[in-house]
Amino acid sequence: MALTINDATMTSDQTAHTAQQAPGPQPGWEVSWFPGQLLDRNTAITAMTVADIVGEHDIHEGHRLWPPIQSWAAELGLTGHDAIALAAQPPSNINRQQEPASRHPDREAAD
Repeated sequence: MALTINDATMTSDQTAHTAQQAPGPQPGWEVSWFPGQLLDRNTAITAMTVADIVGEHDIHEGHRLWPPIQSWAAELGLTGHDAIALAAQPPSNINRQQEPASRHPDREAAD
């Protein structure tokens, strides 16, 4: 388990989920598994910790990490089950990264 936290991004070696500073006038962080939520830095670290652990372990009630997962999920306004279900999904930003490549032939066709 290793989170890499920089000034503008957070990544993990256990999950493809990321956090990044949100663009725009309001300061905050966006986490890929928790879309639509603008978090402060500490809460983004909490969210990335959840994603990191979910990426490394099969968490369920009774697992030794269940109590901390429930606590961190509560910080995010979620249940432990909801946090695990969301963090277990692949990041949606992977699709956005693929879109420009699929549009490339359109640009060539326009030439």
